[in-house]
Amino acid sequence: MSVVAAGTPAPDFTLRRGDGSKFTNANLLGQTTVLVFYPFAFSPVCTDQLNLYEEVLEQFSAQGATLYGVSCDSTWAQTAFKDRLGVSIEQLSDFEPKGAACRAFGVLHEGGFPQRALILIGPEGVVEWSYLASSPGDLPGANLIFDALAARDEQPR
Repeated sequence: MSVVAAGTPAPDFTLRRGDGSKFTNANLLGQTTVLVFYPFAFSPVCTDQLNLYEEVLEQFSAQGATLYGVSCDSTWAQTAFKDRLGVSIEQLSDFEPKGAACRAFGVLHEGGFPQRALILIGPEGVVEWSYLASSPGDLPGANLIFDALAARDEQPR
């Protein structure tokens, strides 16, 4: 299985917000979304990644992009992680059924957790760009997202 490719409609999926409400592919419509798949709340690289993205979150927003963190952790673990870090990036849980959304996006590691991946989805619900880290220990810099957003803006519509 490989990460969902550019030009592919976002797959059907259901994730859970911190309050337990559903977040589905219908929530992607009308906005530019970056799904930030990360392996584990409270792990060192995931902590660094979310802190890094939080530092430049206003710049992502200025380019019209909304970021969401996605892991297979429970909503409670994600809420504690978000609160402990002091980040505002909304967390989405792929806990039950565990890994179903990650599998749909082609980022589920054989160990049952998300690979570290970034997926940019346009307002029409179509994947515009995707990135899969070569290892869960790799931290994808914010520049990758900025470059993808810039490339999107250069495309004729």
